[in-house]
Amino acid sequence: MKNRLKVLRAERDWSQGDLAERLEVSRQSVNAIETGKYDPSLPLAFTIAEVFGLPIEQIFDPKG
Repeated sequence: MKNRLKVLRAERDWSQGDLAERLEVSRQSVNAIETGKYDPSLPLAFTIAEVFGLPIEQIFDPKG
């Protein structure tokens, strides 16, 4: 699934580690989501949306 995680993270000047801390996941998990190797669970997707203050559909594209 395509996502805008890397762009959103860069806009805030956060490292993958910074985002991982906020999400309470590993930096490797953030990397895997950003590169499309791993699709987050629904609860994690909601947490990501909450951290960025955006609706899920503005972060993730299920058609991608």
